[in-house]
Order: sequence, then structure tokens, then C-alpha cells
Amino acid sequence: MTGPATTAAEKVLRNVLVGPPLRAYVRMTVEGLEHVPRTGPVIIASNHLSFVDSMLIPLAARRKVGFLGKAEYVEGTGVKGWGKRLWFGEFAGMIPVDREDPRAAARSLELAEEHLAGGGAFGIYPEGTRSRDGMLHKGRTGVGRLADASGATVVPCTLIGTDKVQPVGARGLRPHRVTVRFSPPVDVAALQQQHVKTRLYRAITDEVMAAVAQRSPQPVSAEYADRAAG
Repeated sequence: MTGPATTAAEKVLRNVLVGPPLRAYVRMTVEGLEHVPRTGPVIIASNHLSFVDSMLIPLAARRKVGFLGKAEYVEGTGVKGWGKRLWFGEFAGMIPVDREDPRAAARSLELAEEHLAGGGAFGIYPEGTRSRDGMLHKGRTGVGRLADASGATVVPCTLIGTDKVQPVGARGLRPHRVTVRFSPPVDVAALQQQHVKTRLYRAITDEVMAAVAQRSPQPVSAEYADRAAG
């Protein structure tokens, strides 16, 4: 499994029009790239500080990475609709989810599993929303569920400095140095042997967040992030 095919539009955006200028603008340093498989299903689980995170992770990982997002981001007609689909769909790799669907949560997991089953790379933010207070918050167990269900490699990712590129409330981007650190994959198989299902998802999630925290300067919070504020 090699993952979803890369379109011509995405290649131009990622390799010419957006990727190189964005990488230079934020002065991005990547560490631990050897931990990201070049092919096959992989979950990249990261802290979340800024909207720009979902654009920088694929550039750092050198893979097409899918992220869940609101369906309205890729809807619309005319030039505006085309632009939204090009930006969010082709460049950002967004997988649309209808938030009005009462099955949205379950459908999100299904879409992520389908993406991984095709050999794709999938990005997830266990905190559930961007941190608005600078703290690294407790992870929600969706990443654990997805890891157990998909069998994909799980690579923790630590982002540093993206909150300075796009501070809370800011509309545009600001030049600032960014570091992307990939950690060794979580040993999901070992955790599956150690824990019953009712505790497994939390164990995987905690392992991911511990790896993120180990390489992050963020203070750690034992509380969940407030998604209503995000």
C-alpha cells in the first residue's frame, strides 16, 4: 500500500507555489524524519497550536497527509469554491466531514480508517483543538481507537513555534522559526498485550502524549482543552 495518489495540482502547490515559500517563511527545521514511514499507513499524532499546523506537517513528513475538516471548507461554486477545494482539498489534504450529521463522530473514525486502509498518512490532534493557553492538554482517546482499529504505525509529532506564526486571534501569518520533531513510533502491539480494551485506548493516547511532551517546551495540563473556545 503506497497511499492515495498525488494529483498534478497538489504537486504544483506543494513543490512550487506554496511549499517552498512557506517552508522558507517559517524557517522550518525537521527532526526525526527517519521515524515516518515512506509508504504505508501511518498516523501522525501531534500537538496543535495553530491553523498552519495542518500545512506544515505534510511538508515536514514529505508525505500526503489527510486531516478531517468541516465539509463546508471544500464546498461552493465558482472561483471561490474552486479555490477552497484547491487549497483545503488538494494542498491541505482535508477529508471532509459533515458536522451536521448525527453520526459525525462515528463517520469521522470510519473515514480515517478508510484513508489508512488505502495506505495513506493521517494526521490527528489528540487534544481535539488548538491550545489557546499554550498548555499541552490531555489527549482524547480517538487516536487510541484509530490505532487499535487500523493497525497503522503511530508516530508522535511535536510542533514548536507555530503559535508564533499564527497567534490566537491573528488572521495572517508571521515569520517565525518552527521546529517539527517526529518521535519513534508507539509500540501499539505491546500495549494491546498489556491492556484490556476498556483501558487500551487511554493507554495508547497517554503514550502518544507523553512522547509529544518529552520533546516540547509546553507546560503540561492534566485537563482537556476547551473545544468550545477553539
